[in-house]
Formats: sequence, C-alpha cells, structure tokens
Amino acid sequence: MSKILENEILEQPQVIENLLAAEFSNVDEIARKIRGKYKYVLIAARGTSDNAARYAQYLFGIHNRVQVALATPSLYTIYETPPDLSDALVLGISQSGQSPDIVAVITEAKRQGRPTIALTNDPSSPLAQAAHHVIPMNARREQAVAATKTYTSSLAALALLSCCLLGDQPKVELLKKVPDWMRQTFSLTNQVIHRVERYRYMQQCAVIGRGLNYATAHEIALKIKELSHVVAEPYSSADFRHGPIATVSKGFPILLITLQGAFQDDTNDLIAHLRRLSAEILLISDHPEILKQVDFPLQLPQGVPEWLSPLVAVIPGQMFAMRLTIEKHLDPDNPEGLTKVTETF
Repeated sequence: MSKILENEILEQPQVIENLLAAEFSNVDEIARKIRGKYKYVLIAARGTSDNAARYAQYLFGIHNRVQVALATPSLYTIYETPPDLSDALVLGISQSGQSPDIVAVITEAKRQGRPTIALTNDPSSPLAQAAHHVIPMNARREQAVAATKTYTSSLAALALLSCCLLGDQPKVELLKKVPDWMRQTFSLTNQVIHRVERYRYMQQCAVIGRGLNYATAHEIALKIKELSHVVAEPYSSADFRHGPIATVSKGFPILLITLQGAFQDDTNDLIAHLRRLSAEILLISDHPEILKQVDFPLQLPQGVPEWLSPLVAVIPGQMFAMRLTIEKHLDPDNPEGLTKVTETF
C-alpha cells in the first residue's frame, strides 16, 4: 500500500521550517501595509481551510483583539447579494486556490476597496491572482487527498501574520519551536498508535475541543470521516453539554483535546462526567495526571504554549485517523468519494 499520506504527515516539521524561513519578510511587509486599515477580519474558506479559519478566530481575538468572522460564500455566488465589507480585512484560505466561491469573496472585497490576502499552496492560482497580497504555504505539492501539511502550514502562516501585526519578535521565536514539538509528538504517538486496532469496528464518535483547539476538534473529526468513513462529530465542550451529551452510553468513543491552559479545568470536569457515564475516552493532552485516567492517552510534549498547540495537537489525530483507516482495510491515500481539488460555487 502506498504511503503518500504517512510521508506528508511526517513532512510537516520541515514544511513549517520552510514556511517561516521563506515567508517572514513577506508576511512582515504585508502586516506593515495593512496595519490600521481594518477593524475586523473576514475569512473565506472551505473544508480543512475552514478549520484553519476557526483557529484564526481565537488567535486574532486573543492576541490582536480583533473580531474574526467567517464568510458566507453563497451570498457572493448563488444569491449574488454580497454584503458591505466596510472596515474588513478579507482573507481567502485554500490549498489549491481553485474554488470559485472563495475567489468570488476576494474579488468582491477587492472591488469594494478592502485589503485582501490569499493564503494558498499555489501562488499562481486564481485565488492568488485575485488578492492584493499572497502568503504561499510552502508545502510543495500535496498528493494525498486528505490535507495534512497544508493545514498545519495554514495555521503557521496565520500565527506568523498575527505575530507580525503585533510586531512581537519573542512570539515569532516561539513559533520557530513548533517543528521540534511536532517531532517530539511523532515519537510520543508512535509509542501507542498500535492500540488503534481496538477501534477497528467503531462506527461513530465525538471529538471535543474548546477555545484554540476547537479548530483541532473539527479538523481531527474531518480526517476521521474522510479517511475511515466513521461518523465523527466535532463539538466544543460547552456545546456538547447542551444536548449531545445525552447520546453518550457505555463504551461510546469520545476523543478530547485539552492542554494545560485556559480550559483545563473545564475539560477535566467533562472527563470526570464522561467517566461516570462509562464512555470510552481518548485524550490528546500534555497533562500527565489526566492522561492516566483515560482509555487511550495520546501525550503531547510539555511546554507548548496554548496559542501554538493546535499545530501540534492535530498530529496525533492525523495519525489516529490514518491508522484507523488501515485497520479497516481502506486506502488512506485515496479515500472513496473524494477528490483532491473540490470546486464549489
């Protein structure tokens, strides 16, 4: 069986290093040009890129004190009723840069005189051509249908843009540590990944994160669905308590992402509740004591700042989804029913 997806997962530390080395000056210049010219950020994206946009909602809100909204592309295409984008900085995120609806949002924003940025793995794509500024993902060609390295490179580019808008070099230096934390995560995950065999017959599960790792929950759930055909539903820990927790019965699999940070106590309380319900708990965390209390611990390295944790915490989820797919005798490189480039209108 081909190992395209596995190789691309393992490429991620080098991709991040390449991105930071190649794009710092570019992103710093973009930040200088757009600083003070907007009051909020609007992001157009689909699929995996939409999950990167969810990360930006928290990242720019916490660090830059800027509200981030997600665009509704069908307003620009199907309904032909684009909104007033006054005061917006408009970003389009797309690994291929091909989807017409994402391009339409950027085109309209440019027509309205708003600053626009394309974040794409193809600097010659229609999206890149439509925008004022381009941040290439520097991930080289991604061959596997399921996006991995373009997702984390999108997160790194957003983190770099946030740092440059702040003019915060110490945060940039922390960002440069991400590749090493990723490599440590590979080592830690490889110690337990064989235990995925336990979930070979799993048909459904919930994936839960909150705050900065709400995006991680969505992205891991998407990878599990795309690759293994398991119905994986993402939730914030808050939303999960508002109804969906009623679906939990003995042995129901729930994968949680939590780090030592703002939501640690919230997630600890949820884990205690789920244990009382006899759920099957899988946990991605850097908290040794909590990891001891769950059925499948996926340990993260110590010392990763919460704002950078989504770049690292997604890796055990990617590896879990890939291994589960193999255990189900499916092809992780070519999942049925999907194509690499999806064009929506």
